[in-house]
Amino acid sequence: MSDTNTQLTAKDFTSSQEPKWCPGCGDHAVLQQLKNAMADLNLKTEEVVFVSGIGCSSRLPYYVATYGVHGIHGRAMAMGSGLKAARPDLSVWVATGDGDALSIGGNHYIHTIRRNLDMNIILFNNEIYGLTKGQYSPTSKVGLKTVTSPNGVVDYPMNTLALTLGSGGTFVARVLDRDGKFMREVFKRSAQHRGTSVVEIYQNCPIYNDGAFSVFTDRERKADTIVYLEQGKPLVFGKESNKGIMLDGFTPLVVDLGDSSVSKDDLWVHDENDKLKANILADFFDDPDTKEDYLPRPIGIFYVEDRFTYEDALDDQIAQLQSAGEGTLEELLSGPSTWTIN
Repeated sequence: MSDTNTQLTAKDFTSSQEPKWCPGCGDHAVLQQLKNAMADLNLKTEEVVFVSGIGCSSRLPYYVATYGVHGIHGRAMAMGSGLKAARPDLSVWVATGDGDALSIGGNHYIHTIRRNLDMNIILFNNEIYGLTKGQYSPTSKVGLKTVTSPNGVVDYPMNTLALTLGSGGTFVARVLDRDGKFMREVFKRSAQHRGTSVVEIYQNCPIYNDGAFSVFTDRERKADTIVYLEQGKPLVFGKESNKGIMLDGFTPLVVDLGDSSVSKDDLWVHDENDKLKANILADFFDDPDTKEDYLPRPIGIFYVEDRFTYEDALDDQIAQLQSAGEGTLEELLSGPSTWTIN
């Protein structure tokens, strides 16, 4: 147990287990920034629990010196929800992947989001099934050749954050595994949010899908292919910060700031409390390698909403029943109506 008067460091959140991830895997960077964030938030090891399903990312509970549960495929959300409802005092983190959360676990994912329990979902998206050796996943790009799509994927990829917003998400963000400091700050904001937070991480798999996000991480290209979302700041991108995004009604347009007819004052200013605009941002889903007039991929916090949590509503309901002298286990099991069968 941690000393309550001691400020812990990232090292204090490091377990004795050596990470069993491939060299170059983005998971290593995510793990480090999670530990950094825990220390920055002044959390204690006994206050935190990591829950996971199945996949490379789901090994994470072994590598953090906190409580942890390694569950079964696709059920991390259900386990995390039950844990948070029973122990609302704990800081609950769910480590999951694009296959675990969005394929077999898709139904649990949707309903966890809408219930809005106060927990944090860290969704590692490498657009592939890595642990089971390279099958295509719900987020794999069209045309990707894998062991289960030898002639190329024909499915359209799932837009994770559009699904999250549509399910009632109250904290919706996206980061890159190579942006360590930025990722750390988003994790901290995620933990401070009261409600279900989702942080999608574009994470490289060097073995089965190497370079899946290189168009967004390559030094020569990233400035022109991503736009960082900063609260109260205009949407500006480009190597020379020479491009911006305007709204023509509800239609986003890329404009050249070198054009004398356009200034930064004309640009879309990011407001993370605006759900309509967050949904427009989530639809910035173009592939720069296949579309010339693409919109840059947004990175950062898309949307934040203050809404009651499931566990608070549950506690309030129980308290009301108890104050009214109702709600014993026998009464709940018997229900309002009974029948006698001869």
